[in-house]
Amino acid sequence: MEEAQPNPNTRSAGPALRFVVAALIVREGEILIGQLRPDQPMALQWEFPGGKIEPGESPELALARELDEELGIQATIGPRVTRIRHNYRHGGAVDLQFFAIHEFAGEIVNHIFHQLRWVRLEDLPTYDFLAADRPLIRDLAAGKLL
Repeated sequence: MEEAQPNPNTRSAGPALRFVVAALIVREGEILIGQLRPDQPMALQWEFPGGKIEPGESPELALARELDEELGIQATIGPRVTRIRHNYRHGGAVDLQFFAIHEFAGEIVNHIFHQLRWVRLEDLPTYDFLAADRPLIRDLAAGKLL
């Protein structure tokens, strides 16, 4: 009896994976968070500014573009702080890369969020964050990453 050989051309039928970048914008011991609008999926939950990496973009270029679109700022993209892969219960999956932002030009203008807030790192766990962000929230609040 012959053993079946794996076919390198087959793809797993797993959930679609989205590649996303997010900014940990830090100022005077506080970090910027945004609340999703009531008309968006996962309404009124909190997240960090950022978005999808478009084809051909590096994570850093994608984040700079997203911060300009969402907040109207020109950010200096700092080092990657962490990377998380999260599978949602509804079947989607996300690969999230978080970058530190300590410098930016321009005044922050809210273009997409229900609201923006500057919060202390230790207060992050009191906000209802997206499920993919929750492990990061615990580490940030404990002072482990920034």
